[in-house]
Amino acid sequence: MSSWTLKSIPPHDWFLCLDVESYFDHEHDVETIFEEGFTRPVPIGDTDVIVTVFFNGDPDSPEFHIETKESLSKEEIAEANRSLSKILGTEMDIRPLYDQASEDPLLADKLSSLYGLKRMTRANLFEDIQNRIVEMQMNHKPTAKKMMFAVRKAYGTALVHNGKSIPAWPRAHQLMKADPMSIRKLGPTKRKGEYLTGLASDMVGGNVDMEHITNCDPQEAYDLLTGIKGIGPTAGQDLMMMRGRPDAVFPSNKKKDEEKGLRRWIIASYGENPHTISEKKFQSLISNWNGFEGAALEFLYVNWIISEKEKKAKGG
Repeated sequence: MSSWTLKSIPPHDWFLCLDVESYFDHEHDVETIFEEGFTRPVPIGDTDVIVTVFFNGDPDSPEFHIETKESLSKEEIAEANRSLSKILGTEMDIRPLYDQASEDPLLADKLSSLYGLKRMTRANLFEDIQNRIVEMQMNHKPTAKKMMFAVRKAYGTALVHNGKSIPAWPRAHQLMKADPMSIRKLGPTKRKGEYLTGLASDMVGGNVDMEHITNCDPQEAYDLLTGIKGIGPTAGQDLMMMRGRPDAVFPSNKKKDEEKGLRRWIIASYGENPHTISEKKFQSLISNWNGFEGAALEFLYVNWIISEKEKKAKGG
């Protein structure tokens, strides 16, 4: 057994993430995470290890306690931390955003009410892309999560934790060998299976460099993501937000003169017309977001999630 502490750049209140179901996967029961910890597989070299994460609950001195039943070396712990840092957002420093947007008419109150929010992602961008492809055009997200779990079980490394199966996410070399029709039997469409296996083959063949897409500037990342078969402009905008970085771009994506995707939502949230606004006016709207566009949007998203939950609770 190994255990260690992973510190995060403050402010960071990870418990805010428990309100956001899209951050978690099929095996997670969010109601129990507060007491039992957050358990998931992380890649370490050629192997995968299940870890359980506990948050200390202090947004101004945030620390995560990590436990695994495996005995890991210092080098292996360091590699696990690379994945955990992306998953949890520990290395994202969004302190400047609090100063920049302290008087923003849309963001200021969210920065206060959601103090310490950082977006959760998955262990690497390939995991996020797999998840995004499987859930595309599916309104019932629990079913989409179940399908993704089935793909993991079929093609990822088999892992067991406390008697329960928690399969690792497939690596590219595992997924490239899959038959799209076999993926179809797990729930996703044959076309989604083709997108998954095609991307995996491109990664193994060196045609897609996921590490570069993760670390390059946002516009290049968006262009590279939308160049992947199966990832359109809306998915590209979403995935750009999942790189474990605070920056992002929101390119215009108009269909029949109507703005689509994240940009539309941002503009409408500021009370402007997303279909007719100029690029100059849009950049002026988000001028307080500069360098932290992805982090800023996450405050709007999580605020919306919580507001919708409160509406349902009142309606019930």
